[in-house]
Amino acid sequence: MSPVDSPINSWHVLLADDDKDDCLLFKDALDELPLSVHFTVLHNGEMLMQLLNDNKEERPDILFLDLNMPRKNGFQCLSEIKQHEELKGLAVVILSTYFDQVVIDQLYEQGAQYCVRKPNEFSKLKKAIEQALNQTMAARSVDGAGSFIQPPKKDFVL
Repeated sequence: MSPVDSPINSWHVLLADDDKDDCLLFKDALDELPLSVHFTVLHNGEMLMQLLNDNKEERPDILFLDLNMPRKNGFQCLSEIKQHEELKGLAVVILSTYFDQVVIDQLYEQGAQYCVRKPNEFSKLKKAIEQALNQTMAARSVDGAGSFIQPPKKDFVL
């Protein structure tokens, strides 16, 4: 199922990343995808957690989370999200320039939906975002709770 065929009419995509150039590239890539998107960007983990805790009516459908951010890093944010009863069903896709196996294992155990290595080419970034959106929406649980089923570990890194 492509995002365009998704039962969600408009996606609320949240990006938490402190690199402003990466944020602009992400937005440009998202704009080129064939879907309706409400896009929000935040530049540190404290702002992210405040938004998620304060904005209960309009939570995102998916969060793309950078690991290396000021004030509160992506590991801390992921841990808080997955320990919070109302937030733990949020699909969190980790974005980073580098992952080693220990980090991948830790993120999987903490409940991230997917990990995406930040590509250095725009076309690859666009493809990675589309793949993460498609696979995350396909993993929506059938229980109606709006949570997402984590993929097998072998499919965790996109």
